[in-house]
Amino acid sequence: MLEKKTQEFVLPQRTTRTYGAGRWGWLGVLAVAVLGVSASAQTMTPPPQQSSSQTQTEAPAQPAVKKGRFGAIVPVTYDNKYEIYGGINLMTFQAGQDLPKRMNLGGGELLGTWWMTPRLGLGGEWRGEWGTTPVKPNPYFNGRALVSMQMGMGGVQWRGPKNQYAALNYHAYAGMASGNFDHTIKSANIPDVYLPQVGLYSNRTAFVSALGGSVDINKSKNWAIRLSPDLMLEHFGTETRYFFAISGGVVYRIGKR
Repeated sequence: MLEKKTQEFVLPQRTTRTYGAGRWGWLGVLAVAVLGVSASAQTMTPPPQQSSSQTQTEAPAQPAVKKGRFGAIVPVTYDNKYEIYGGINLMTFQAGQDLPKRMNLGGGELLGTWWMTPRLGLGGEWRGEWGTTPVKPNPYFNGRALVSMQMGMGGVQWRGPKNQYAALNYHAYAGMASGNFDHTIKSANIPDVYLPQVGLYSNRTAFVSALGGSVDINKSKNWAIRLSPDLMLEHFGTETRYFFAISGGVVYRIGKR
C-alpha cells in the first residue's frame, strides 16, 4: 500500500522535464536583464571631461608692444606744432676791444619754436650770460671785472635726419645783445670815463647772431634732451668777432600740427 502511495506522488517524467526546462529559462531571462541594466548604466555614464586647456580655443597672437620703464613707449612722430627748450649756456667772449685775454660767460637759454611744416620752424629765444674778465693794468682797479649780457634773437630752425631715438636740427638766429660792463667799476666808485683805461667796453647794445645745430635725444614722444653748439657773431667793437657757445637742456613738444 505504501508503495502504491509513493507511486502516486512520483511526478511523471514529462512533468520533470518541463520543470527543468522552465528553470533554465528563468535563469536566461535574469541574465538578459542584468546585461541590459549594465548596458544602460554604461550609456548613462558621462564621457570624461576634457581639460580646460583642450576645450579653450587659443587666442590669436597679439603684436608685441615695447615696454618702457613706466609703461608702453609711444612712437615719436615729430608731429608737434610747438616746442619749448630750456637749458644752461656757456660762451666765450671778449669784453673789450684791446683786452689780451678772452673770458667765459655762463647762463641760461629759453627758446620757443613754432613748426610751420614737418621741417621748417620759426624760433625766438632769450639768452642771459654772466662772467668775470681780466682787465688791462690800470691805477684804478686790479682783478677781474664782472660782465653781463642779455640777448634776444629770432630766426629759423630746420629739422634734419630723425628717427625714433634722435633728431638733428639746424638753426640760424640773429638779434641784439645788451652788454653791461661797469658792474665792478661802479662798485669801486670809479667813473665810467675810465672804462677804456681798464680795457672794457662801455655799456651798449650791439648785433649778435647764433649759427649752429642741435641734437635731440628722445626720452619719450614729448620729451627730449638737447645738446646745441653755436658759432656766435657779435659787433660790440670795431669789427665782427667770432666766439663759441654750447648749451644743454630739455625740450618739451606740445600741440599737434
